[in-house]
This record gives sequence, C-alpha cells and structure tokens, in this order.
Amino acid sequence: MSEPIHLDDLQDPTFSPDIEEIRGLMDTMAEACPLDAAALHEQARTETGLSDFGARDYEERLDLLLAAMRDIDGLDGPGRLNLHSQLLQMLRNRLLLTDLLTRHPEIHEIELVPPVVIAGLPRTGTTHLHNLLAAGPTFRTLPYWESMEPLPMPAEVGVEPDPRRARSDLAVDFMNAAMPHFALMHEMTTDHVHEEIQLLANDFSTMFFETIAEVPAFRDYYLAHDQTPHYRYLRTQLQVLQHVRGGRRWLLKSPQHLEQLPVLEAVFPGLTVVVTHRDPVPVTISMATMVAYSARMHRAPVPAAELGRYWGDRIDRMLTSLVTDRDAIPAERSIDVRFDEFMADDLAMAERIYELAGEPVTAEAGAAMADYLAGHERGRLGTIDYRAADVGLDLDELRERFAPYVARFLA
Repeated sequence: MSEPIHLDDLQDPTFSPDIEEIRGLMDTMAEACPLDAAALHEQARTETGLSDFGARDYEERLDLLLAAMRDIDGLDGPGRLNLHSQLLQMLRNRLLLTDLLTRHPEIHEIELVPPVVIAGLPRTGTTHLHNLLAAGPTFRTLPYWESMEPLPMPAEVGVEPDPRRARSDLAVDFMNAAMPHFALMHEMTTDHVHEEIQLLANDFSTMFFETIAEVPAFRDYYLAHDQTPHYRYLRTQLQVLQHVRGGRRWLLKSPQHLEQLPVLEAVFPGLTVVVTHRDPVPVTISMATMVAYSARMHRAPVPAAELGRYWGDRIDRMLTSLVTDRDAIPAERSIDVRFDEFMADDLAMAERIYELAGEPVTAEAGAAMADYLAGHERGRLGTIDYRAADVGLDLDELRERFAPYVARFLA
C-alpha cells in the first residue's frame, strides 16, 4: 500500500494548468451570476417555464443563506458561479416538484414503507455501510445524479440517454480533476448511492450549507427551528421519486440525522435507525480536513484553521444532541454500530441490520453484497495523512469536549 498523502495546500490551493484555464472561464461567467434571490427566482422561472415554487416560507431561509454566502471570506468567481448554480438548481427542483404534484395529487397518498436510516458522522463507516446495504435489490436508494436533479426539465421528459446523467458526469469529472484527492476521503461517481441531504436542501433548511462555508447566522436559525416541516418536505420528495422511478423501501443516510432523531421518528413512524460510532477525535480532524479541502471549489485562500474550529464545535453540538435524544428511537427498531466491530465482519453486521429491519437476506442480496465487498477493499484508492494542526484543532481539547459522548457509546 502506498504512503498516506499529506494535503499541504489546504490553505492555498493549487490546481493543474487545465483546471486553472477552466477556472478562468468560470470567473468570467460569474459576472452574470449574482447571489440575489430575485434574479435566481426569475432565472428558474424562465428556464422551466413554471412559476409555482410551492409554499413560500423558504424565502426567509434563502435570504438568510444568500446574505451569509455573499459574506464568505475569499469567495472567488468560480465559487460564486458554483453557489449560484446550486441554488438555481434547488429552485428549479421546487418548481418541477410543485408542478408534478399539482398534476398528480395522488402522489401524496403513496404509502412509504418505514425506511432504514443510517445516522453517523463521516468517517464512521456510514458510506461503506450505505453502499453495502444498497448493493442488492432490497432497498430503494438515491443515486448522485438523481439527488441533484430529482425530476427532468419539461423539455427533457422521456429523452434518452437522460441529460441529467450527462450533466452529472461532467460535474463529477470536473470535481475529480479539481480535487484529485477527494476520492480518497469520499468517492463520488454519477451512480453512487448518495445522501438525501441534497433533497433537504431543496427546502433550504439543512446543515448541508454549513459544509460549504462557516455560516453561523444560518446555523443558528436552523438550530432554533423545528425541522419537522422540512423532513415532511423530504418525505414528499421520496413519494415523488417512488412514483417516478419505483422502489419499495428507502435506505437513507446523513450525519444531519444525528441531531434530528425525534423528528425522524415523527415523520417516518416505524423506521429503523442505525447509529454508527467511532472515536470522534480523529473523525473530527478528518471531516474538518475534507471540508477544508473541498472549500477550494469556492474560495481562496481557504481558512483551514477557522473551518476546523467551526466543525469541532458543530460536531460537539451534534453528538450532544445524540446523547440527549438517542432513546427517541426504541431499542427494537435501532442499533448502535461501533466502527471496529463493523470492520471486523462487515457482512455479518449488514445481515444483523437486515434482520432488525425485518428484511430477508435473499440469495440475490447476499451475492450482491459479497460482490460489492470484493471490489471495494478498504483504502484501495490510497489514504490521507490527517493532521490536527492543519485544521487548527487540539487533540486534548477535543477529547475533553467529546467525553460525554465517548462515555455513553464507546466506553
């Protein structure tokens, strides 16, 4: 196995000449992409030919988010173009969703089998577990391309090959070229199983936006408000996707769910929850490093130490909520999975989760999971040398902050 890679350009990112050329073009294009609510709404209407965004309560959240984004230190032209494109897509998604629901109100009556939900911090085995459980035909999952564009544009309905996949291919190719080491932290492909946090973003109430930059005003607003309405919006989107592309039972995953267990229980009664655990000190360092590395897509220089401190605090809040609310999900419908136990026999753990969820491990599902494991050995793409100092974190301080969580779940 090759030596771990140390990311020595977190604060001052470097790009290949080809990427620098593309970034120059993006810088020019950014002049026509203001982070302005009125302009974004008008462009979304024009591009879709639709006008109904659904309930308009999201506008307050969007205004707050836009103000925070405009104040991002070091936001560059490519970053402004990137953020504008993401927000525009979310508004298009709302228009397309509202239009489909207006034409097919029966979608609201679609029954959702209580989903299986993975809740855990990055680097605790969630992605590996998500992909492993999703390998067979048992669960309905969300591929990356569908998470970005859940519904086709009106002019693209029925077009094959699906233009949404082609756009995703381009985006993933650029991301992998601009961030060549990101796959070592979190592999991304057009068809890989993705988190539904992207769907939550369509209602502009999610911690997803915190992964872009430190946005304390938006974070505080998010934490101060009950997230039940926004998880209901997620539920509606899952009904829509089930209507459009089928599926029987959803398999979901996101770190955000760690602090929303009571909401999950209220919106998806009867769900099964899998909570993953690992020493939160190295987890925090690696997550902060991943956020700092991906920040090169938006800003330069990157305040790596400031991002590290932000995520040290943010993860502490999430784990504190978990300690308080873990019992909101009854023991007969939940399981705590320690990383070391999972890695010791990942297939056996997957089978335990199937049993907990009341799902049989069919021959087809078992073979699919075995095939997945055979092609996804841990560290096959290489590893990253994560260092606390690179992201302004102190090991002793982190250990002290996380002591209550460790005492509850890892002692």
